[in-house]
Amino acid sequence: MTMDGWDVLEHARELFLRGEAFALATVVWRRGPSSGKEGCRAVITASGQMFGFIGGACAEPVVVREARHVLAEGVPRLIFLGTPDELESVAVREGISYVPMSCQSEGALEIYIEPVEPKTHLVVVGRSPMVEALVQMGQAIGWRTVLVDPDGGSAENHPSAECVVSELNFKAAGVDERSLVVIATQGHHDEEAVEQALLAAPAYVGLVGSRLRAKSVLDYLEGRGLSRETLGRVKVPAGLDLGKVSHREIAVGVLAELVKLRAAGELASGMRPEMPEVAEAVDPVCGMTVGMGSARYKVDHDGTTYYFCCAGCLKAFEGDPAAFAGSGTKS
Repeated sequence: MTMDGWDVLEHARELFLRGEAFALATVVWRRGPSSGKEGCRAVITASGQMFGFIGGACAEPVVVREARHVLAEGVPRLIFLGTPDELESVAVREGISYVPMSCQSEGALEIYIEPVEPKTHLVVVGRSPMVEALVQMGQAIGWRTVLVDPDGGSAENHPSAECVVSELNFKAAGVDERSLVVIATQGHHDEEAVEQALLAAPAYVGLVGSRLRAKSVLDYLEGRGLSRETLGRVKVPAGLDLGKVSHREIAVGVLAELVKLRAAGELASGMRPEMPEVAEAVDPVCGMTVGMGSARYKVDHDGTTYYFCCAGCLKAFEGDPAAFAGSGTKS
């Protein structure tokens, strides 16, 4: 989609509010002639869609590929795109990825690509001082926190919570594969809450309570047909063991455990966006990587399909196919 300036950031905001992960690419330096200018921005989704403008046909597929790596790893990177000859002579700087770009303009770009992940989504189920404290602390560290009161309590009953769901409904709470669910129902609705949470398949399900109580809940659910493998996903008891502490202090241990697991990457399977496979080919003329599904320039020659980053490479190939044949994709 063609957009530039503040429109790109507005689109990024919309994706963020929808809870979608994306990468934000910004041109921080350029050497002309280059269609990309300092300050040009683009948003790249996990599926490889680009919204905005970062440069011409040679730069775009490189940025998309690098952005998907950034999203998969969750680590920003600075990339330098220049001609192969230039990359051989440029002074290598630590922390920069150097990518050859055989563009006819012979310009160069430096692009900063950063991952933007949705806020951690914490759902706390129950009604107690511990629940209130955990919700408040989750909000304080910037997590998107929802309190689920299965006894029908509304926002009036929980004035400190930013979002309250007045029934045991994980769909209404927005639970998905990235969510963290903590159940602290303390004997009220325990079995139903754990079962529904597991069916929603979040990244984490924790049950606050004694080991004896937890065993009773899990045994009951196994009797209802839930597999041991599924029940094994429930962390019991939830939270770090801080010893004999108050209800509100238990919330500290639960939040500390969640922060620790998240920082260690143990929730990564749910937190990292799913990266669908994107078929790629190599432009036989310039050596650039080209997305086969989105390639604008391609040609069939002797039973092989060749993909090109720009019209110039396609023209060069058609002028002398024998010089470049042999590195395409079989039809």
